[in-house]
Amino acid sequence: MTDSAPPRVLTVAGSDSGGGAGIQADLKTMLALGVHGMSVIAAVTAQNSLGVQGYWELPAEAVRAQLDSVLGDIGAQAVKTGMLASPTLVETVAEVLAGVEAPVVVDPVGVSKHGDTLLVPEAVETLKTRLLPVATVVTPNLWEVAQLTGVKVEDDRDLREAADAILELGPAWALVKGGHLPGEPVDLLTDGTREFRFGAERHDNRHTHGTGCTLASAIASYLALGEDVPTAVEKAKTYVTGAIANGFALGAGIGPVDHAWRWRQPYGITGTP
Repeated sequence: MTDSAPPRVLTVAGSDSGGGAGIQADLKTMLALGVHGMSVIAAVTAQNSLGVQGYWELPAEAVRAQLDSVLGDIGAQAVKTGMLASPTLVETVAEVLAGVEAPVVVDPVGVSKHGDTLLVPEAVETLKTRLLPVATVVTPNLWEVAQLTGVKVEDDRDLREAADAILELGPAWALVKGGHLPGEPVDLLTDGTREFRFGAERHDNRHTHGTGCTLASAIASYLALGEDVPTAVEKAKTYVTGAIANGFALGAGIGPVDHAWRWRQPYGITGTP
């Protein structure tokens, strides 16, 4: 590796054949934010704008071999996890990441944008007991909060209770995403002591496939670039808001967010280069 090499970020997730979420969204986000993206594929999906037609897990030895190959030679300044599908894969990834010094961003993917299950029920406990304790930041949406903790968020006053319940499972930081609540979307970040709320304009755009993957990958990218957790989340939120605003139609269903929106619009959503 030369001195000019960019920071390296590793994603461990499922492949999205439609290109809007999963590994594909992660790598697009990393490129857009100026880091070198690397991937460990844990599952392959048959997926398009209408939903997930099927998925197939890779063998645990294949996932471990990919992890050992990348981390043993290239290394990473941050790691992001997404769809891991089964208890065996969750346990395999958690075991390896427990020995990694780089920050780990866990997107606890349980269901797709279309409502398709991407984590078998018996894997939830493994996720809670093995992977979340090694996480620097966990980024659940409201459905995932309920799945992991039993806490149901009815309005933004419940966000802190939800975040505290996530923190009890062991991560350093919890980012509870409030985008599914009515009104302006607010995400709450806390380490149990400090609390930050990140608001954003709600855009009238149904093409939001890949939002969660993109946010977690953006946070990991900014951590690799040297930002602290609150700053990384703030910058990632700005990037994702722009990607949602510029989401576009593909196929007959829900289209993806635009990972390249800053390249397509030189002055971005804030009016600054």
